[in-house]
Amino acid sequence: MAMSEFGIVYAVHIITVQFGSVVSKVCECLLRKGPLSSRDISRLAESDINHNQVKDILYLLIQHNCVQAFSIEPPDGSESKAIVQYIVLFNNILHRVRYNKFSRIVNEELGSECGAVLDGLLSNGRLRLGQLIERDRDSGKTIGSEAIRDSLQKLVAARFVERIPSPEPVLGNKDQEPAKKRGAKAAKILKEPETLEERVVEAATPVDAIRFPLIFEEDSNSSLADDNSNITEGKRKQRDVDSSDPSSGVIWRPNFEEFIHRLRHKACVEIVKERRDEGCAIVLRAMLEVGRSQEKKVKTDNSAPMSVGSIYEEVIKTEAGRTMLQERVEACLDQLSATSSYLPAFVTEMNDSYIVDFKSIISVAQKDEVEAVVMRRYGKEAFRMFRYLSQEGRFVETDKIADAALTEKKDTPQILLKMWKDGYLHMQKLAITGTYVPFLLWKVNKLIVTRQMLDEMYHASLNLNLRLAHELESEKELLMLPSDKLEGPLKERVKKVRAKRLLLSSTMFKLDDAIMLFHDF
Repeated sequence: MAMSEFGIVYAVHIITVQFGSVVSKVCECLLRKGPLSSRDISRLAESDINHNQVKDILYLLIQHNCVQAFSIEPPDGSESKAIVQYIVLFNNILHRVRYNKFSRIVNEELGSECGAVLDGLLSNGRLRLGQLIERDRDSGKTIGSEAIRDSLQKLVAARFVERIPSPEPVLGNKDQEPAKKRGAKAAKILKEPETLEERVVEAATPVDAIRFPLIFEEDSNSSLADDNSNITEGKRKQRDVDSSDPSSGVIWRPNFEEFIHRLRHKACVEIVKERRDEGCAIVLRAMLEVGRSQEKKVKTDNSAPMSVGSIYEEVIKTEAGRTMLQERVEACLDQLSATSSYLPAFVTEMNDSYIVDFKSIISVAQKDEVEAVVMRRYGKEAFRMFRYLSQEGRFVETDKIADAALTEKKDTPQILLKMWKDGYLHMQKLAITGTYVPFLLWKVNKLIVTRQMLDEMYHASLNLNLRLAHELESEKELLMLPSDKLEGPLKERVKKVRAKRLLLSSTMFKLDDAIMLFHDF
């Protein structure tokens, strides 16, 4: 999805706060003008930044996973060299405000030691094992090199941490690609990514055996240890010989894709819990756990098929699911597979197997978000019109909309025009012979509405960030006072400032959840 104006402004604000205005100038140049060489950036950036400074800034942004270098293969027969270009990773910039969410996932699933290792990678971008150990030694609360090594291995095994991508992938020349013949089956499997950013990320991402190397080393070591009936001894020897540890020279970084994957699953469970019941949510959570390893990308429309038996086995592993009999699980699956006038099926049954329909679950939450905005902004009558048009999914004339939404025909055009001006409706004019007034047709274009919603949410997030920064800056001296000096009116004033900060922070947190719903899920 193309970046909107406020999306760019919001991303630039995030970089400005964390890295300063000079770095944000380079970032904004890439966001607005697309991939550029370092010399083009120094020429086009709206600031007095020389070429060496641009290179330093690019290295900094690459270190923090905000920029990726790449080059495009020159055409056949051309003697020109491939020029290294730099593309900004918009999604990774947005992820920088989600670090608390990522840390919470790891702390809950793997414990505080793994959380400490992840925090080191989140704050530094990319680190080697030795750098993580040095960072731990310099900290006030050291956990030891052995714990760092074990925690890193757990993080890689859970795919929360990955080896860094290729520093400079070479993309094939797209103009020559149509000449390559592919079979019909291959064309379906090798679906070309939509954007240049996706092409670059895909080209830079190594295969899983390289991306998550400790998983495969652990598997081979375990099988060898089983043969020798000496697992503990094998692991101890591997840890004792630091020089032979192949992971010590590997550079690691957080795997944002896996975190968004987990957050998407969590959102799906919450949506089902709200629309169905607790039992259905428990069953869906088990289904997501069963099918997780087979999901190759975040925005998967459907899960892999799974049997009732495998679902039930996963359900009874959880404390909440141990009281559920298989009959109850089957009843929940029937409930999830059912459709109604207001809810689609969340699960599809096929040949005694069940498939999670992620697209249906996410679309229900998106529809509710949009309708809530329409209700608040335009009122009940506009809400009924918008819902009717969403359900129809086609162009409908004004009078039919008035009849279906039970609104006055004289008021209907004005309400529809308001929503059209704000980008929530698509309008089509039909000229009819013999009449001066054009015949108007109306439709909800979901793609346009999604872009409109996202742009408004980016704008709101930007305003909330600026307001919070203003509040903290204006009361900076007050918040720096020691607690023993806060008495009477000063104490009450500090309470109000902290309450305001908590409110703004929680609102930003919830708004980011909504942004992920439309942009990442």
